[in-house]
Amino acid sequence: MSLRTLLFIPTYNELQNAPAICSEIHRLGLDADILFIDDGSPDGTGEALERCKAEFPRLTVQHRAGKHGIGSAHRDAINWAYDQGYELLVSLDCDFTHSPADIPLIITLANHADVAVGSRWLTKNSLPGWNIFRRGMTLIGHLLTKYLLRLPYDATGAFRAYRLDHIPRDTFSLIKSQGYAFFFESLFILKTNGVSIAEISIALPARTYGSSKMTTQAAWCSLQAIFNLSLENLRHPERFQRKAGNVTVNPALFDPQDWNAYWEQKEAPSTIAYELVAAVYRKTFIQRRLNHWIRRTFAPGAKLLHAGCGSGQVDRDVQGEVRITAVDISVAALDLYQCNNPRAAEVRHASIFALPFAAESFDGYYNMGVLEHFTHDEIRQILAEALRVLRRGGKIIVFWPHFHAPSVYVLRFWHWLLQIKGSTRRLHPPEVSLLKSQQKTLSLFEEAGFRVRHYEYGPDDIWIQAVIVAEK
Repeated sequence: MSLRTLLFIPTYNELQNAPAICSEIHRLGLDADILFIDDGSPDGTGEALERCKAEFPRLTVQHRAGKHGIGSAHRDAINWAYDQGYELLVSLDCDFTHSPADIPLIITLANHADVAVGSRWLTKNSLPGWNIFRRGMTLIGHLLTKYLLRLPYDATGAFRAYRLDHIPRDTFSLIKSQGYAFFFESLFILKTNGVSIAEISIALPARTYGSSKMTTQAAWCSLQAIFNLSLENLRHPERFQRKAGNVTVNPALFDPQDWNAYWEQKEAPSTIAYELVAAVYRKTFIQRRLNHWIRRTFAPGAKLLHAGCGSGQVDRDVQGEVRITAVDISVAALDLYQCNNPRAAEVRHASIFALPFAAESFDGYYNMGVLEHFTHDEIRQILAEALRVLRRGGKIIVFWPHFHAPSVYVLRFWHWLLQIKGSTRRLHPPEVSLLKSQQKTLSLFEEAGFRVRHYEYGPDDIWIQAVIVAEK
């Protein structure tokens, strides 16, 4: 059974190409409709396409007043395709750099992937006739999207097939770009949300007629957008994730440290810089260390509790290996956690002092950067709750920042600078119980009813957090 298919082509000053590409597509004999979106082309492209309707009855032409950007045209086409009930959308340029003869191939590939992409990088000599500047800028863009955005595809091309019947519509609503950045941002967001992507090899000749729409300014803007997207993903990866749902709020809970304010704080320059540094540290060190200790300590499929989970940026890798229940006092943090970890077993609004679970519910318990925000008496209460919900033989893993960690001195200096400027902003709630003594720390766990199995503090994370593993 064939899919209801729409071919989409954006145009601006394509008078020589638009009628010709209509004819080429018609000769393919495809069971597909065609949509052109014309941005008020002053050369009469829109009027020429209107005249083509007499010959091609499955042709639709939309006219926009003025040039709104190629990304904007693609977004409009995607929304229109969903509205009209199409199951497959194929997009291509009008200038014959994308050969209509490749359309059946990309449609066939879309039977095996949610998104099919025409790639210029699968075979050699795929850019015949390109000048050095355009070839160089395209190669730079490909390398940046590959290494900064982790996209091993041709992420800057427009020749694609989208299985709209497989991709939730709200995934596309996360895309913000209006111009050429639409192509790599859309592919990045689709990949981030688990959409399967496959490629076919294509050759991309220089334009048959006219001149390239990609100006030097547009090229530099696109390169800048790649860096901005990479940085935004480090700071707020949840921005690129579909919302998994709403957290049920427990109105009886009181948060004396106001963690909601921490997770919702505005984009002040000082906060942005702190978040960026913290995100790089989490990605480079904490995530790797958490992966190591979770895999070393727990069997696949173990049921774990992440108590004081925050935004959960570092939980992503192990979500498919163990079953994680996440709790936090901050609803804002839980919203971020759901975005970052849509596969989490459960996300609950709860206090780590009074966990809403029966005794012996979990194989393991862990938190990172939590205990230092509480007094030692409060830490004893937290450990007592951890002990209660752990099964016999269950283990707890705690990442506890050291009093003399380099990050502590950096943050003290940062707060001092803010005070000099007259700001009362704090980058996080006070750290009242930074780890000072290994012996006293291990005694806390022993007193709570745990047997300490491992204690590690060293260069793996630049001497910032000690890792304590203990068993009930």
